[in-house]
Amino acid sequence: MKSMELFLGLDTSAYTTSMAVVNSRHEIVADERIPLTIKPGERGLRQSQALFFHVQNLPRLLERLPSNLSRKVVAIAVSAWPRRVKGSYMPVFLPGLNQARALAHFNDLPCYEVSHQEGHIMAALLGNEELLQQTSFMAVHFSGGTSEILKVSRHDRQFLQVEAGLSGLDLHAGQLVDRVGVAMGLPFPAGPALEELASRSDGRDIPRLATSVSAAGFSFSGLEAQILRLLAKGCKPEDIALALFRALGRTLEKALLKESVRMESSSVLLAGGVMANQFIKQHLTDRLCHPARGFKLYFAEPKLCSDNAVGVARLAVELFQGKLAEHKLDIAPMV
Repeated sequence: MKSMELFLGLDTSAYTTSMAVVNSRHEIVADERIPLTIKPGERGLRQSQALFFHVQNLPRLLERLPSNLSRKVVAIAVSAWPRRVKGSYMPVFLPGLNQARALAHFNDLPCYEVSHQEGHIMAALLGNEELLQQTSFMAVHFSGGTSEILKVSRHDRQFLQVEAGLSGLDLHAGQLVDRVGVAMGLPFPAGPALEELASRSDGRDIPRLATSVSAAGFSFSGLEAQILRLLAKGCKPEDIALALFRALGRTLEKALLKESVRMESSSVLLAGGVMANQFIKQHLTDRLCHPARGFKLYFAEPKLCSDNAVGVARLAVELFQGKLAEHKLDIAPMV
């Protein structure tokens, strides 16, 4: 029996070094990640620090992959940019990009350069394949580095034609969560710890935070200011945590209602680390999946919400099999 072809994906985001291998049926063969180390009390890393960690981590991830896989890999994909738009660039993607190019050259394999955002969308589509039967759908990408609502379209054989819609005007959703968590003394990234804290609230005396959504986008800096004032007043941390997630849910609800009219869709794929939060998911499900609203929400598997290379590896399958048109932009070479 002929062995199944395998596809390697690499992603070096701001806070995670990732490698993944999938087969031609998109089944996950390997999913390896190393979170970057952030010192207690810090709200993140400088790009130079993150880049250094990625350089250290990539060989370790290669060593974790089963040795017998290498002979079966037929194509590689790598996150080269945050988003597929002109001017989208972050130094942290250089280590993964250079590693992928070197592996592909040495093994005479095709190397496809994709965006981190496209990887998130493809990871979220795993298990949500019925969306692929639609001409277009909406996608939410809420993470520490991006807060956007997108329109994802299919035209002929080209998939992942992404059009940006409403987006964050200042802080990203993940940044807000991390800033609030660090202000409370929680570890960075603060999402899981803040969610656990919110689960302790009885929900009876939750401050209602004002949200800001307009035709220009949505703002989270005001939410941060409100929360810091509540902390200074001695409001219970668990109540603040729950109030924060409810406010994020209301912000996204309002933005999706606006964009569903313009994008002519009520099907929404939800990706990115913030979308793993149970309180935000429950709010959106309760409010948007009501018959009066008629939305259908497709959430990524929790493990595939955070940064990973699974979606990037899946893009390698599609590109290699000719299902995706390789759409390049006039972006300066990364050297």
